[in-house]
Amino acid sequence: MTIAQLYEIYKQHPSVQTDTRKLKNGDLFFALKGDNFNGNAFAAKAIEAGAAYAIIDEPEYAINDRMIMVNDTLQALQQLALHHRRQFKIPFIAITGSNGKTTTKELIHAVLSTIYRTYTTEGNLNNHIGIPLTLLKVGFDAEMAVVEMGANHQKEIESYCVYTEPTHGLITNLGKAHLEGFGGVEGIRKGKGELFDYLRRFGGTALVMNDDHWLVEMSKGINPVITYGTEEADVVGEVIHPDTLDDEEDAFLHVNIIKGAGTGITKTNLVGDYNVYNVLVAVAIGKLFRVSDEIIRDAIEGYHPTNSRSQMIIKDNNHIILDAYNANPSSMRAAIENFARLRAADKVLMLGAMAELGEESLDEHREIVSLIAKYPWKEVVLVGGDFMRIDHPYRKLENSYAAKEWYDAEKFSGAHILIKGSRSMQMEKVLQ
Repeated sequence: MTIAQLYEIYKQHPSVQTDTRKLKNGDLFFALKGDNFNGNAFAAKAIEAGAAYAIIDEPEYAINDRMIMVNDTLQALQQLALHHRRQFKIPFIAITGSNGKTTTKELIHAVLSTIYRTYTTEGNLNNHIGIPLTLLKVGFDAEMAVVEMGANHQKEIESYCVYTEPTHGLITNLGKAHLEGFGGVEGIRKGKGELFDYLRRFGGTALVMNDDHWLVEMSKGINPVITYGTEEADVVGEVIHPDTLDDEEDAFLHVNIIKGAGTGITKTNLVGDYNVYNVLVAVAIGKLFRVSDEIIRDAIEGYHPTNSRSQMIIKDNNHIILDAYNANPSSMRAAIENFARLRAADKVLMLGAMAELGEESLDEHREIVSLIAKYPWKEVVLVGGDFMRIDHPYRKLENSYAAKEWYDAEKFSGAHILIKGSRSMQMEKVLQ
C-alpha cells in the first residue's frame, strides 16, 4: 500500500495509536517494534479492541483484510506524518535544546492559542515516534503547530526535520545534556544545530537567544533571525527581584520586558531565574504573530507548570520546588544557584544523580558537590547513581524510596526544599 492510499484511510480514521492499551474504537494501530517487543504480535488484539485497521510489516500476522501490510511500520508512520504535514500552509515551530524545551513549548502554546487554533506536542512525545504522532494529531482546522524535538545523538534532529519541515525554529540553550550520546559539548552543538541547518537551507525563521554567542554563531546565514535576551536583542527583558514580597511569592520569576513589547512586568508561576529566556522567546513569538501585549502577558501569567517542572508546591507548611523531570550539569547548576539566592531560611537540597554523562559523569557530579559546598544549607541529601561513588560530606541515600523515608521521618515545617534529579531517579516520589 502506498502512503497516499494509507493517507486516505487515515482521513477516515484520524486517530493513531502505537499502544493497544490506549486504543479507542476506530483508531489506526501501528505495530512498531522495539528491543523487547514486536507490535505485530498485538495486531489481532488491536482489532479486537476496536481498531479500524492495524498497520503491520510481517506477513504472518496478516490474518484478515483489516491488516494493512507495509515494508516498515516505523517508516510508514513517519512518511504518513510527512504527507499529513504537507497538507498545511501554516507555521510549524520546532523547539530543541538541552534544557527547558517543554516549558518553552508550553509558554509558546499558551500565548499562540489565545487567538490561533494551535496544536502542540503533548507531554514529552518528542522522539522518532512521538513527533510523527504529534504531527498526525494536527487537525485540519490548525492555524499553528508547535513541535518539541528531543535528541541524545547527532543526526537525530536532522531526521526529525525531514518529516516536520519546520518553518520556524529555536534552540533553547546548549547545556551538558546527553554528553555520552553526543560525544561531548561540541557534539551537542552540532546535534542541536541541525535545526538551524535546516532553517538555513530552506529559508526558515530562527529565534535566537542573543546572550549565547554559540547560538548567535550557529544562526549566521539564516534570514530572518529574531533575537531575544537580557542585554541586546529585538526583545529584551530583565529578571526583577522585588524586595517587598514575602518568601513564597519571591520564589516566582518576575520578568520586565524593556524592549520589543509593551507587556511590562510579567509575574509568572515559574520558579527559577533560568526560565527568563523561556518567557522572552514566548513574548518574541507572540509579537511575531501579532498577539497583543496584554494578551501575551495574561497568557504567560496564567500558565502553571506541571509534571515536576519548575513547580512550587506548598505542603506541610513547606515551600517545595519540584524540578525533577530531568537533570544535567547545566540545569542542576542553574537550579542550585537560583535556590541559593532565594531569600529564605532552612533550605534543604534533595538531589538525584544525573544520567547519560558517560566518562565525564564522576567529574560532573564532583563539580556539583563543589558548588553545593559554596552555600549554607539546613540539609543536603544526594541520591543514587554517581553521587554514591564519590566522596562528599553530605547524606547519601540509594534511591528515591530511601529519600522519601528520610524526608517523611524528618517532618520538616517552614522549610524551603529543592527536589531535582534525572528522570531515572524519579525524585518526585519523595512527595508521594
